[in-house]
Amino acid sequence: MRDLAEARSISVEEYLAGEAVAAVRHEYIAGEVFAMAGATEEHATIAGNVFALLRAHVRGRPCRVYIADMKLRVESASAFFYPDVFVTCDARDTAEPLGKRYPRLIIEVLSESTEGYDRGAKFADYRRLDTLEEYVLIDSRRRACEVFRRRPEGWLLDAPPENGWLVLQSIDFECPLEAVYEDVLFPSAGAANSAREQNAF
Repeated sequence: MRDLAEARSISVEEYLAGEAVAAVRHEYIAGEVFAMAGATEEHATIAGNVFALLRAHVRGRPCRVYIADMKLRVESASAFFYPDVFVTCDARDTAEPLGKRYPRLIIEVLSESTEGYDRGAKFADYRRLDTLEEYVLIDSRRRACEVFRRRPEGWLLDAPPENGWLVLQSIDFECPLEAVYEDVLFPSAGAANSAREQNAF
């Protein structure tokens, strides 16, 4: 996949062929491929918690929950992404074992390196998906969560309070935020400052 990543522009077919044998996951946007960075412990724990909660919730329903390694195709943007967690309840996705196209809910876990992209260009591409009803951003550095919901007048933001509940109307789910952040240990302010000082040298 390295040769593909260095190419000026590649086709969807080349991307999919390369991704099938690549050791590192790549996202694809209009002919360009981008290697996925490794996740922090906080990021991985949050994504795992959310996946487990949603998987238990949809059991027995015609919905499926995917985490990290399942591709999501946004055909109108000529793009393939790997959302941290997403849910599809569309029967058409059962015929696509290597990637999905019709999500109802997408969740991204924010980090320093991805926050701007997750809020900006990536969200703009996700909004092209007609089936998408909710887009959730969960912070991995502090207890904070934002839920964007599709409404006739556009996408509206609902931010749960720090000690409140995460409510996902698209799949009739709710849970306390403490369940989302179970086993997540945020570094103290002193430790964070020390890490930044060490990285400065």
